[in-house]
Amino acid sequence: MLRVTTLLLCTIGAISTRPALGDEALVAVAASFVPPMEAVAAAIEAQTNHTVTLVSGSTGGLYAQIVNGAPFDVFVAADAARPRLLEENGHGVAGTRATVALGRLVLLSSDAAFLNARGLDALHDDSIRRIAIANPRLAPYGVAARQALEALGLWQALQPRLVRGESVAQTYAMTATANAELGFVALAQVLAHGADVAYEQIPDELYSPIRQDVIVLGRARDNAAALAVHDYLRSARGRAIIERFGYGIIGD
Repeated sequence: MLRVTTLLLCTIGAISTRPALGDEALVAVAASFVPPMEAVAAAIEAQTNHTVTLVSGSTGGLYAQIVNGAPFDVFVAADAARPRLLEENGHGVAGTRATVALGRLVLLSSDAAFLNARGLDALHDDSIRRIAIANPRLAPYGVAARQALEALGLWQALQPRLVRGESVAQTYAMTATANAELGFVALAQVLAHGADVAYEQIPDELYSPIRQDVIVLGRARDNAAALAVHDYLRSARGRAIIERFGYGIIGD
């Protein structure tokens, strides 16, 4: 059975009881990409004897762990820069870096009536006390949120009301539980949770493309499970799963 953990190493799920006939891949996955990655990992485990374990966190936090020796086999980031750096500095297997999805940024609120009535104009409402974003230093969705607010001319004006999560998963939690009235999160999170919330998609032209890149890490160059994860993400079946969660695909 698929296992998922966070940077705090809190395990979700259980260890498979299936005979260990295949290899095991420990996959570092950006928090925003956990929903489709869970489905991909489950499909791989159903079709092979491999075991896939996910560790989630911010892209920046996971990158720091990798360069400091964390025993990951595959990295699925929410940007293109860090997988490229891993390839350049020898931590990643040359030729395995690829963009598997384009993330989409949305403005989320647990007050559906309010957001449905106001749309992006809700950001101008003086009654809003807290607006959650992921930390731009760690999370590409935080960078995208900053870019969108800058494009709207609101970045400086909203500084006193911005609260930052270490990852977009924390940002989603703050907003879905109404600890922040508004939050910038990944469309995939909203579609995966199916909670009673409302969202407004941020126009693509307001932020740079959020490229979700994968790379096989050096320790796993001969790990069949790691290579299976890499190949499945790039396959037609993998693309179909990813698109179900609201991601764009290169070539759309």
